[in-house]
Amino acid sequence: MAAVTFSINNNMVTIEILTGSNFKKWKEDIMLAIEMTDEKSNRICTLSIKRSFQDHLKSDLPDQCTARELLDAISKRYKVSSNAEIETLLQGLFNMEYYGSGSVRNNIIRMVDYQTKLKALNIPLLDALIVHQALNTLPFEFGIIQTNYIS
Repeated sequence: MAAVTFSINNNMVTIEILTGSNFKKWKEDIMLAIEMTDEKSNRICTLSIKRSFQDHLKSDLPDQCTARELLDAISKRYKVSSNAEIETLLQGLFNMEYYGSGSVRNNIIRMVDYQTKLKALNIPLLDALIVHQALNTLPFEFGIIQTNYIS
């Protein structure tokens, strides 16, 4: 996914381009950028927001406004669908791989985090499913663990 990187008060902020389906993440990134600025940087934030989404999504947005007002106008346009969030979480969970960098524990913690977020959206996943998914993400070197668990 394309992203735009800005320097705000000597801090680098990377914001994914708003496509419509990634509104929640995009808004979180924008809020971070706004919080990092001061009042005199409002124009920079407004320009950064406008620069961080696709051209065809820019119609009917106010021209003269603060960054927060612009964000509110964009928020009214996009209602975060729980179905879209569920889809994103399920894809994240079932597309996870362990590539050998970092600890296996952290990988499993990320999976449990996905499980917890899905449960909050009324999509409960059994612990056994998470265990099997965790085992399936492990590379060949962990085959003995997989074999012992299945036996």
